[in-house]
Amino acid sequence: MTNLAFLQSMGVPGIILIVLVVVLLFGGKKIPELMKGLGQGMKDFKNASKEAEDESQDKKVEE
Repeated sequence: MTNLAFLQSMGVPGIILIVLVVVLLFGGKKIPELMKGLGQGMKDFKNASKEAEDESQDKKVEE
């Protein structure tokens, strides 16, 4: 929720400026690759945290 509040306080010109800087730094062709990598990283993180949570619950059941 705090991320949304931050984006709202920046306003549209700030968001446009950030997008333009990202496009200039990485180029239009690299951005989809970066987003795919970011999405895969988030998916892996969620899976790992879910596995850790399942393991901790299994340990509690065994005790």
